[in-house]
Amino acid sequence: MKKLILFFSITLFSNQIFSQSKDEKQVAETVETLRKAMVDGDRAILDANTHANLSYGHSNFKIENKAEYVEAIASGSNNFSTIELSKQTIQITGKTAVVRHTFVADYTNAGVAGHANIGVLQVYTKIGKKWLLLARQAVKI
Repeated sequence: MKKLILFFSITLFSNQIFSQSKDEKQVAETVETLRKAMVDGDRAILDANTHANLSYGHSNFKIENKAEYVEAIASGSNNFSTIELSKQTIQITGKTAVVRHTFVADYTNAGVAGHANIGVLQVYTKIGKKWLLLARQAVKI
């Protein structure tokens, strides 16, 4: 019985150590909200979850500001049919979060179908209680 209690105590303790913090959960939720908004082309959600000074770098070295990024997605010029994120890590330092993941997507850009398999680095900043995407850079894998 003592071994069983010890096992459960260790399991509960290790789950607490390795579980995400409140901020990490909020950042992960914002990443997912933006992923879904990109597939849906939802202008309001894209706008609400990105910083006014957004710098959005693509793997082809094209860089967009917030207005250009939101317009490309919301207008359908850059239309994602699927986006899958994997191998995601989140590191929080104060009011800054660094997110890395693999981004796999099917899309149509200016009428041309494509497939992306890229590495992404995102930087979020906390404004009040909300995490906003401030910078993003993609690289070819």
